[in-house]
Amino acid sequence: MLPDVPRARAGPGVVRRKDVKWLDPAGYRRWRDIGLRGLEMSGQEVRGWRGRNGQRDCAFADGLYGTGLRLPEGGSLLLCELPPDTGRGYVTSRLADACAKNRRGRRYWMPRRVLVDWLSYVEGERAAAVRRAQSAGRYREVRRRLVLERIAGGRRVSLRDDAGHRQIVSLDVLGPRERCRLFVETPAGLAPAALWLNEDGLPRQPRGWEHTFCRANERVAAAGLVGLSATPHMLRHSMALRWYALGKLLYERRYAHLGEAEMRDFRAQFGDVWFLVQTLLGHADVATTMDVYLEPFRDLEVELLVEHAHGAAMESLLESVFADHPRVMTDPVAAGGAW
Repeated sequence: MLPDVPRARAGPGVVRRKDVKWLDPAGYRRWRDIGLRGLEMSGQEVRGWRGRNGQRDCAFADGLYGTGLRLPEGGSLLLCELPPDTGRGYVTSRLADACAKNRRGRRYWMPRRVLVDWLSYVEGERAAAVRRAQSAGRYREVRRRLVLERIAGGRRVSLRDDAGHRQIVSLDVLGPRERCRLFVETPAGLAPAALWLNEDGLPRQPRGWEHTFCRANERVAAAGLVGLSATPHMLRHSMALRWYALGKLLYERRYAHLGEAEMRDFRAQFGDVWFLVQTLLGHADVATTMDVYLEPFRDLEVELLVEHAHGAAMESLLESVFADHPRVMTDPVAAGGAW
C-alpha cells in the first residue's frame, strides 16, 4: 500500500507520461554496444568502424544509466568534482546548484564501475585530445578563460582571469557556460577543467550529446533492431525503475513480519520506496516520481516480485517481470527476435 501523497496535476505532465519509456539492463547493453561501441550483434566490431570517441561516449551513457543524472547535469561536471575511488561499490558526489534543474544541487550516488570508466577515459581518450589541442594552441584562443588555481575547501575554488585578477567562488555558482571557460595549468600548458571534451580537446557542450544519441539510434536501426532506441532522459527513467525494483524487494522482505496496520504506521513515520527513488533522482515532489517515472509498477503486485526474486539476480528479475510491458525495452535478440 502506497503512502498518501498528492497526485500530479493534469496538464503538461500528463502528456509527458505518454512518452516515457524504459530500458532494462539487457536492452541498454544491446543499444550501447551497437550504437556507441560499433559492435555487431555477434559481439565483433563492425568492419570499417571509425568511431573515435567510443570510450567517452560509452562512459557518459553508462554514467547517466548508473547515476540518474540529467544530461545537462552529467554533461557539465568538472574533473575536480569526481570523487576519489574508495573501492566501495558506490561513491557519493555532489551536483552543483547552478548545474541542477531549478538550481537545486544535491548529492548523487555513482556505481564504482562508472567512476572507474570515467577515470579511464580521463587517462585515455581525453588525455589524447588534450595533447592534440595543446600542440595546436587551441586553448590560447579561448576568450575570457579562467584559470582554476586551487581548491580552497568547502567547494570553493580560486580563479584567475587573463588580467591576473583573482577571486574565490563556490563551485555551486558556476553554471555550464562558465565551466567551459575554466582551465587548469599543467606542465604541458593549459588544459580544460571540464570532464567531457570534444575530439578537438575543447569542452563539450551538453547539447552535443543529443547528436551522439541520435547517431547511436541510427546505427541501431540500421542493424535491424527496430524499436530499440534511447535518449538521455530514458536512461534516467531506467535507473529509477531498477532502484524501485530493488528497493521494493528489500523493503517488503525486511518488514514482512509486520501486520497491515503496523506497516501503515511504519510508512507514515519513515516513508516508502518511492521516497528512496525521489532522493536518488533529486525530485522536489514525490508525486513526480510516482506519476511520471515508475508507471510500470502501478499494477504489479509485490508478491509477484518476491516470487520472481527467489534465487534470481535482479537483472533476470527485471527482464522477466517487464517482458511484456509495452514501454520497457529489452534486448530484442535475447528475447527471441528474428534478427
